[in-house]
Amino acid sequence: MKIITTVMALSFLFMGQAFAQNKKSNPGKMNATEQNEHYTFQLSDKVTRKAVTFKNRYGIILSGDLYLPKNAENEKLAALAISGPFGAVKEQSSGLYANQMAERGFAVIAFDPSYTGESGGEPRNIASPDINTEDFSAAVDFLGLQKNVDRNKIGIIGICGFGGMALNATAIDKRIKAVATTSMYDMTRVISKGYNDVVTLE
Repeated sequence: MKIITTVMALSFLFMGQAFAQNKKSNPGKMNATEQNEHYTFQLSDKVTRKAVTFKNRYGIILSGDLYLPKNAENEKLAALAISGPFGAVKEQSSGLYANQMAERGFAVIAFDPSYTGESGGEPRNIASPDINTEDFSAAVDFLGLQKNVDRNKIGIIGICGFGGMALNATAIDKRIKAVATTSMYDMTRVISKGYNDVVTLE
């Protein structure tokens, strides 16, 4: 009986998550007030924010927000791509960082990685080291196509579990000139060995 109850509870949980995912509104169809309600921080009055999409080389469409300092249309800006923590969305930490860095003069994209938030990919809410590493390179592709971005000054910031993905991307993508991580942990190692390597083979 306990097994049946557990299975039913898990079924409702996953159905609820799927329903919440499908129910999520398209930000392009929201008015500005509705869209701003989803953010956990106030947009700086020195910054503009625009919803954008771009595709990674696996064909997954990623959703992001492009932050720009106001009145910088004619300048070539240094740029940043930001994502993380694992399971978080661009309306949270990565957007907050992007908002702050745009205030300081950077062009910044905060994006939902594959399988998360408004970005594509199935199944939902998983991490894939190779695909999530590629997500950063896809964000660099996007930034490099912007007329006001200096292609020789593109960096990335990885937050928490995505700190490792940011380092992976920097190791293989020579267009990335700087990398910073915050509260980083090696998500792949933690999944296989547990925190502080406490999980043994046995």
